[in-house]
Amino acid sequence: MTDPGDQLGAGDAASGGTPPPDADSSTDSGPVDALRVEHLSKTFPGTRALRDVTFGAAPGQIHALLGGNGSGKSTLIKILAGVQHADPGGTIAVRYHRIAAERTTPEEARDLGLRFVHQNPAVFPALTVSENLAIGNGFETGPMGTIKWRAMRHRTQALLDRFEIPAQPSTLVRSLRPAEQAMVAIARALQDQEGEQSGVLVLDEPTASLPAAEVDHLLSALRRYAEAGQTILFVSHRLDEVVGFADQATVLRDGQVAGTLAGDEITENRLIELIAGRALDRLFPDMPEVVSDEHVIEVSHLSGGPLRDVSFGLRRGEVLGIAGLLGSGRSELLKMLFGAYGHKGGTISLEGKPVRFRDIGDAMDAGIAYVPEDRGTEASFPAMSVSDNLSAAIIPNYWKGLRLRDRRARADARSAIDQFFIKASSEQQRMATLSGGNQQKVIIARWLRREPKVLLLDEPTQGVDVNARAEIYALVRNAVAEGCSVLVVTSDFEELSHVCDRVIVLAGGTVTAELRPPDIEPARLTELAYRTKEVAS
Repeated sequence: MTDPGDQLGAGDAASGGTPPPDADSSTDSGPVDALRVEHLSKTFPGTRALRDVTFGAAPGQIHALLGGNGSGKSTLIKILAGVQHADPGGTIAVRYHRIAAERTTPEEARDLGLRFVHQNPAVFPALTVSENLAIGNGFETGPMGTIKWRAMRHRTQALLDRFEIPAQPSTLVRSLRPAEQAMVAIARALQDQEGEQSGVLVLDEPTASLPAAEVDHLLSALRRYAEAGQTILFVSHRLDEVVGFADQATVLRDGQVAGTLAGDEITENRLIELIAGRALDRLFPDMPEVVSDEHVIEVSHLSGGPLRDVSFGLRRGEVLGIAGLLGSGRSELLKMLFGAYGHKGGTISLEGKPVRFRDIGDAMDAGIAYVPEDRGTEASFPAMSVSDNLSAAIIPNYWKGLRLRDRRARADARSAIDQFFIKASSEQQRMATLSGGNQQKVIIARWLRREPKVLLLDEPTQGVDVNARAEIYALVRNAVAEGCSVLVVTSDFEELSHVCDRVIVLAGGTVTAELRPPDIEPARLTELAYRTKEVAS
């Protein structure tokens, strides 16, 4: 039997051509997919980004697409959007309409019914919801070119009702919650479709820039859309979201489909095995044993901001984890230790001597390094080169007289790229063009080049794939082996259980529990973080 749509070219699909007679609603193999990608390959000079990729998403399904940096996810999305062309031989089909993947265009992708919302939803905060939606579909005008504001408001209200967005047409987008702004972008992408069951919505890392409290709000909305029949292709690095949210998950590794999981098969362990090519218990490197009882840092009755009375010690060569919920004071504690957040009471001692840093310069001079949670705004210089970002914390090393020795800085940066597992075309590549995981490795490398006594890590693997996560902790392990002590904050309690020698739990502004192996278990940390919050309140 001839495969439906085999004779359909790009022009046929773009013009809404009639499907061939055998393009029925079902075939011998079951109902037709809402999206079907077959034999998709893409070759760039010197590398093959995709190799014979085939998968399908059923109507009304939330289908997750995962993979590490360089796995081919971004290339696949660009081909679906018509921004790049695949090698000859691959096809993209939405329901009954099929096009050759080597000659797609953005117009043809749109005609097929593919709609895209990227990590940055590109809404206009200073405009109203109604105006934001009109930008996506055009302003309705009268005979004299005047905008029909009343008709536009009525149309917007209908869309807000359809997508269950808690806003008014006249609401300024900047006053909406981040998740609601993302929902406005989704409604803008889907507004011209006749119903929720037509086309495919492609979401590229929609939760990556959202605060944790907003993620559930957006995912609940997307689940409602899927239950109404909307097909969603969902790209994400966050495995916990995929496990709890996706109906099916396809994993790419080295440009090929490593596997597709469905239903109860979708577990974090299984996803990691497919993404990384190794099991979870081999993902995190073993940390060197702590052999010293000497405290590098001692904190006694520290208070300020959300912290009320925090006391603990950090031993030389120890990896100490801090568990706690949002608002527990985790990040503020690290900033206090780095001189970036003032404390009202209590003391901090470094190697047995009380310290009170006036600013971060004092902390750096004392041997403290800090990797903040928000690398985009607090830690990187996106418009500058990898070399400039790597040398930002050691600029005095490259001054001779009144001249900056840029050639030496670039040579050192090339060595650092190899030493710290950074994937970059050269030391001159712009920081903004690196993947999130490689940007994070650059930032960590910047501090480790100072050979710090204490390394403070706030959400060090947020938004990076599992392979980059393993490489980041390999860098941490090497630093610990050289005598560095590490204080790590992460919302991933599984991660804490694998990399930490000890974990303290923060709740209500104070330390409420301390765990050591073998009691450092994700379930136990979760229980303590939530239970102590309730007790503290």
